[in-house]
Amino acid sequence: MLNSHFTLTKRQLGLLAIIGGGVALVGILLFDELGLSDPQGGFGPSQKIGMALAALMLLVGISLLPLGDTPA
Repeated sequence: MLNSHFTLTKRQLGLLAIIGGGVALVGILLFDELGLSDPQGGFGPSQKIGMALAALMLLVGISLLPLGDTPA
């Protein structure tokens, strides 16, 4: 995988985006659920923006999966 002729495909890029977006979404939810955020509770504006960007990253990743093994 890490040789001079390796090319990242759109499917691999999509999987990386799905994993990254999923980890970000779960991380934000766990951060809030564990009480590490605002002690008053609720989502703040930065958490909402982060969740929206993570969801967008998931959608982009899902849209890249069917494009197959063409170079990214």
